[in-house]
Amino acid sequence: MTRKRDWLPTMWSDWGEDQGSRLSALRRQLDTLMDDFDRGDLIKGDFHVRTNVSETETDVRITAELPGIERDDVDVEITGDTVTITGEKTDEKHETRDEEGRAFRRIERRAGSFKRTTRLPFEIDPETVVADIKNGVLTVTVPKPAAMKMPAHKIDVKTAA
Repeated sequence: MTRKRDWLPTMWSDWGEDQGSRLSALRRQLDTLMDDFDRGDLIKGDFHVRTNVSETETDVRITAELPGIERDDVDVEITGDTVTITGEKTDEKHETRDEEGRAFRRIERRAGSFKRTTRLPFEIDPETVVADIKNGVLTVTVPKPAAMKMPAHKIDVKTAA
């Protein structure tokens, strides 16, 4: 039996969302698609790398999820104020193509080349940048130039007479 408002999106319904309905599944897929679009994940390329950028007073840190990617398959380049991470994740089909009798029934893991560029608000000294990869996460640490490391000075705010 279908409820009266099953076809309405949750925000229009008083009854909440039935997680098992086909419409709910479609809605979740569309929400994910739109979230990916907002983040820029729907760009040309085979494999998209998700990154976080954080900073302290002394450095900027870029972390990138690179599951299944070996150190030799990733490059980090510095050009002016830009950090570019490029590489390639090999497809499992190619890794096991020599195995006799192996047939894939489903392929969901993504593979291919990737390129992710992050622009910073300062010129980068490539000699000071450190990049390492551990447990599928690449960490690129970029020290800030001395001019950006100046401590903030608190100014006393007075009441006007």
